[in-house]
Amino acid sequence: MLQPWQTGKIIRIADETDATRRFWIQLTETDNFDFKPGQFVTLDLPIHEQRNKRWRSYSIASWPDGTNVIELVIVLLEGGLGTQYLFHEVTVGSEVLLRGPQGVFVLPETIETDLYFVCTGTGIAPFRAMTHHILNLDIPHKEIFLIFGCRKFSDALYGAEMRELTEKVTSFRYIPTFSRESPGEHLYRTGYVHAVYEDLIREKQTTVPGGQYAANFFLCGWKNMIDEAKQRILSLGYEKKSIHLELYG
Repeated sequence: MLQPWQTGKIIRIADETDATRRFWIQLTETDNFDFKPGQFVTLDLPIHEQRNKRWRSYSIASWPDGTNVIELVIVLLEGGLGTQYLFHEVTVGSEVLLRGPQGVFVLPETIETDLYFVCTGTGIAPFRAMTHHILNLDIPHKEIFLIFGCRKFSDALYGAEMRELTEKVTSFRYIPTFSRESPGEHLYRTGYVHAVYEDLIREKQTTVPGGQYAANFFLCGWKNMIDEAKQRILSLGYEKKSIHLELYG
């Protein structure tokens, strides 16, 4: 069932990268905006006469904390009416109409396998929410691999936060991989995300009797990355039910 539209107030805006901005929205009609990490909200922006052409959906980048404030991380798209409006018209104090939470891209009820969070760009948003939620509530889990693909070091959303988390929590591994940087220190990879999870899986499979290593894969980002990742993971012997998708664009 769709949630009713409600009003949100922009209470804070911060640049995360040159083309990416964080927006904190306070829901004025509730004291506790309850959602599951991985879900999204839909904004109704005044950019078109037809309602369905005004709607833009964004994953919630924050995690449930008992308050009525959520965070979105949004990239400025060239020619994108929605993001042009959000970046150039919206300021602290602006009100937006939104609906949610929506979506079924959420964690399983019990986490019985290693989790691979594979993403590009702002696709890191739901995984930031999921990781903090698991760790904050001390939910039983195995290993969590956050494999984040972007072009340049300056594109690494939440990079400092993720590095700090991986230093504190032994079960969490943050592996950024950069397609337009040169190889360097061991803390990051170069190239694309696919080689990273393939290497990890092959390494894990050598330690499991019979060679079948159980894992769940969550993919979030642009269609090309998701399509390729899905095929590669299937070719490694995993079933479709082990692959969960959230498509951007």
